[in-house]
Amino acid sequence: MTATAPASPVPVAPAGLSERARRYVEVAGVRVDRQDLGQRREAWIGLGVPAREIDRATAFQDRWGGLALPPAPFYEGGPRILGADRPEGSATEGWWHSAGDSRVSTAYGFMIGPDGAFGIHAHRWTPLHASTDGWVESLALADHARRWARSVTRVTRGAVEALDLGGFEPVSEVRGVTDTWWRGRDSLIAFYRGEAVGMDAPQCLEAHVYEGLDEWGLYGG
Repeated sequence: MTATAPASPVPVAPAGLSERARRYVEVAGVRVDRQDLGQRREAWIGLGVPAREIDRATAFQDRWGGLALPPAPFYEGGPRILGADRPEGSATEGWWHSAGDSRVSTAYGFMIGPDGAFGIHAHRWTPLHASTDGWVESLALADHARRWARSVTRVTRGAVEALDLGGFEPVSEVRGVTDTWWRGRDSLIAFYRGEAVGMDAPQCLEAHVYEGLDEWGLYGG
């Protein structure tokens, strides 16, 4: 009997991502071992977790589990390694499962919500992106913009909402909910509202303005 070959540390990006995000995952990401949720299925059902929620967590694990990406520019770097765990919730409130452990101790956890959104659970549940794909797209776009922008400006507190979005359009691939990205003629703006909303902390409101991008820098191709 031969030993099972170890999984390759080089990840293969899931289908459906933009070319920019696919390259980001495969060049900057690392795949590590991930837990097999199937081994815990019966135990979790015995604890009252619905089978459909276990299936949902398993689908997340199959798509994203074990993927380690570089730190995010906000949210204390984001999850250290993407991965699901036992769903928590109820039939009335809905069910959440972990999106991965935090890199550092934070006042919130990264979760996947009842509708599949990627967000933070702090004082309240706050969806950041409509899907984990959107979160990964935002990481890829931030990495891309930092490399190609002529200047990067960090805007905080009340000045964030005063930013003029005239001539800008939403960047659809990041699937923004609380956090959004906007594309202008030669600029990108990333709004990070999640901590301000999720922790009732308006002082955490922040935006990053990337200026001086050419078409390649704006669209990634």
